[in-house]
Amino acid sequence: MTAVLALARFRVAGYVAGHRALQPLMGLLVLLAILYATAVPAGQEIAATADSAAMLVPVLAWAARGLLDTEPDEQRGIALSALGPRELVSGLLAAFSSLLVLAAVAEGMLLLRLTTSPTVAVLLTGVWLHLLSATAGLALGALTSRPILPSPAVSTIALIFGYLSMLILSMAGARWLTVPVMGWMRDAHHGVLLSEAALISVQSLLWPAIGLAAYAWLRRTRP
Repeated sequence: MTAVLALARFRVAGYVAGHRALQPLMGLLVLLAILYATAVPAGQEIAATADSAAMLVPVLAWAARGLLDTEPDEQRGIALSALGPRELVSGLLAAFSSLLVLAAVAEGMLLLRLTTSPTVAVLLTGVWLHLLSATAGLALGALTSRPILPSPAVSTIALIFGYLSMLILSMAGARWLTVPVMGWMRDAHHGVLLSEAALISVQSLLWPAIGLAAYAWLRRTRP
């Protein structure tokens, strides 16, 4: 486990030092500037949190893909030879840690734009939804990373198409066929998000789990 954590820290350091981390951060700040151009009115705190988490998914996927693509293929091959399957765990751990930072920035910006003091329910809902968003972003970013899709153009198209598929399917009500990002927003704006928390969590974690399992399986035949 020590080797896995050490490699994860090394990858995060390389991601930051290579300035790749700035690209999704700038995208995030632009998105947040649009979302919170006006303050969040009282009574709309949870709805605003759901909107933030749902719209954050492609930015988080972009960040996860960027971190997983930072390391040269030869260096990743050396790590794979040294750690075996634990190399994959290290990469996902490094990517997820970077997504948590971006999610925390988004949540912090939301809290700053509230017109009333946040309640415990608002705080916990924000953490919960942004964790779901980070999990979805991690899976989408991993599946479009260079070891799986070597072409940058194909990778970018797949990432955009993957997120659009989430929107379209969840908008159509097929909540079990995708991460229901539109369902988060719809339920939040109708005041039923918290009462459906357990079901939404299962629906939102199912496909990321399948996606990460597919990533692990595909990496068996790819460096």
